[in-house]
Amino acid sequence: MRKEHTDQEAERQTSASLAHVLRRWLPVFVILAASVVAWGLGLHEQLTLSALIRNRFALADFVEANLLLSLGGYVLIYAVAVALSFPGASLLTIAGGLLFGWFLGGTATIIAATLGATVIYLAARSSIGVSITRKAGPFISTLSEGFCENAFSYLLFLRLTPIFPFWLVNIAPAIFHVPLATYILATFIGIIPGTYAFAIIGSGLDSVIAAQEMANPGCATAGTCQIDIGALITPELLAAFFALGFASLIPVVVKKMRNRPPSS
Repeated sequence: MRKEHTDQEAERQTSASLAHVLRRWLPVFVILAASVVAWGLGLHEQLTLSALIRNRFALADFVEANLLLSLGGYVLIYAVAVALSFPGASLLTIAGGLLFGWFLGGTATIIAATLGATVIYLAARSSIGVSITRKAGPFISTLSEGFCENAFSYLLFLRLTPIFPFWLVNIAPAIFHVPLATYILATFIGIIPGTYAFAIIGSGLDSVIAAQEMANPGCATAGTCQIDIGALITPELLAAFFALGFASLIPVVVKKMRNRPPSS
């Protein structure tokens, strides 16, 4: 009788453990499955500059007739793209600037990107973050404590400096147990400069297309206009981003200098 009771208790514990693991990893599985489906349907092939140029008049007409619906749809698409770590976020930002203007399009993009990044963060915190913390042991705990002491400044640096992949910066704070409020605020503020910069590029894209049309008539309709977005991102613009990124670390440096023991 005691053995039967013990077996039943073991089965209950096993079921509870499996249910806990499933709840913890379910958000990640859902995101991965949605990513696979999106790639399988070839949705990433629609996020191209050629497709944007070909369809810009039809999109502009729809936006003019349905501004709020268009804006809501744009925010939803952008947030999903970020949550799925889909490539082409910069192009979507440019599209937002082209269709809505640099301010409205940039503001909508900041909100959408923050929402999508928060979804990834929450999914990673409940699964990847817990698993890595358990396996890494004291090392990750020490690193996590150091990161969390200056989480806002570090996150701001990662967001402002254009050398770290957006998806990686979404996941890393989950590993270091950064508070949700800190993550959202640093993400929102940190992506403002870059987002508005790309939105401004988008708002001026029509003039670039017009110049291409003069040199190569019909290229916009055919989607063959030779426009290098990378050429529009000047070294001065990148330098400004790096300057902002390092400026965000000034509070960390000042704090460390204040806490440094005086020399004998």
